[in-house]
Amino acid sequence: MLTKIDRYIIKKFLGTFFYAITLLAGVIIIFDLSEKIQDLLENQAPVYEIIFSYYLNFLPYFINLFSYLFVFISVIFFTSKLAINTEIIAMLSSGISFRRLLRPYMIAATFLALLSFVLANFVIPHTNVKMREFKQKYISNLKLDRGHNIHFQIAKNNFIYVERFDPKTLTARKFSIEQFNSDGALIYKLNSSKAVFDTIENKWTIRDYYIRKIDGFKEDFSTGTKMDTVIALFPKDLVLIKEDYEVMDFFEINQFIKDQQMKGAGNVIQYQVEQQKRTAYPFAALILTIIGVSLSSRKIRGGMGMHLGLGIALTFIYILFMQFATVFAVYGGLSPALAAWIPNIIFSFIAIFLLRNAPK
Repeated sequence: MLTKIDRYIIKKFLGTFFYAITLLAGVIIIFDLSEKIQDLLENQAPVYEIIFSYYLNFLPYFINLFSYLFVFISVIFFTSKLAINTEIIAMLSSGISFRRLLRPYMIAATFLALLSFVLANFVIPHTNVKMREFKQKYISNLKLDRGHNIHFQIAKNNFIYVERFDPKTLTARKFSIEQFNSDGALIYKLNSSKAVFDTIENKWTIRDYYIRKIDGFKEDFSTGTKMDTVIALFPKDLVLIKEDYEVMDFFEINQFIKDQQMKGAGNVIQYQVEQQKRTAYPFAALILTIIGVSLSSRKIRGGMGMHLGLGIALTFIYILFMQFATVFAVYGGLSPALAAWIPNIIFSFIAIFLLRNAPK
C-alpha cells in the first residue's frame, strides 16, 4: 500500500517529467517549423494538415525519443530540491531506509518505462504513417532505389538477381531466376534482359529470356521474347524506403525480419537493432532513475546545479554509448541485441555502485 510520502514522490516525479517534456515539445516544434517553413509554403501545405497530420503525430515520437533523458533530469531536479530542503534527511531519520525511499521512484519509473514500450511498439508506428505521408507529400521524398546487384531468396532453394530496378517504370534490368536442388546443385536458370511488373494482374512479364534446365550431365536450352510469370517478388521488395521500420509495430517488424532473412536480404541488421532498441531503451528509465536518486539525494556543495550538471553529463555519455553501439552493429558486425543493451549493461554497474554509496 502506498503511503503519503510515496504518493508525494510519485506525484512530484511524474508532474516534473510531463511539465518539462511539454515545455521542450513547444520549443522543438517552433524550431522544427522554422526549419521546414520554406518547404511547406512552396508546396502549399494546408494549416490543418500541418497541425493534425504532422505535429499531432510528431508528439508521441518526440515524447518517447527524449523520455529517458527527461526521466533522469526530472528525478535529479526534484530530488535535489528535497535534499536541499533537508527533506531526504528527515525521511531517513524517521526510520525509512534508502531502498524503501527508492520504491515510489521505481513505481513511477516503471510506469514511464511501460509507457515508452507501448509508444515505441504500438502507438508511434501508426502515428508515423500519417506523419511520413505528410513528409512525402510536402517536405521530402522518402523512397530510395536499392541500387545495383539486388539478390533475393523468394522461396526455398529459389533465388532472383536484379542488376538494376527502376521504380518509376517498375522495370528490373538484367533479371535472372535460379533454382537449386536439396544438394545445392543448380537445376534451373533463367536470364533475361528485363522484367516488367504488371500492377493489374500482379505478375512479371519477362523479355528476351534464355532458360537452362540441368539434370545431371544433361542440359536443355530454350529462348523466347516474352513470358509471363508469377513469383513471390513485388516492386516494394526492390525499393528502399528511408527508415521504413518507423511504421512497423512490434509484430510487423518481427515478421519483416523473418521474411527478409528467408529472402537472404542484406539490410536486416538495421531492423534487428531497431527491434532490440524498442525493448532495451524503456529499461533505461529504471536504471537512470536509480542513478538520479543516488546522485541527487545527498546534499553537496554546488547544490542542484552540480546535480544537474552531473546528470546531464551522464545522460550524454549514455547517448554516446547508444550511438556507438548502433554504428558497430550496423557496420562492425556487433550483435544487434548486444548493441542495444550495452548502454544499459554499463549503466547498471554505475547504478549499483552509486546505490551502495548512497546516503543511509
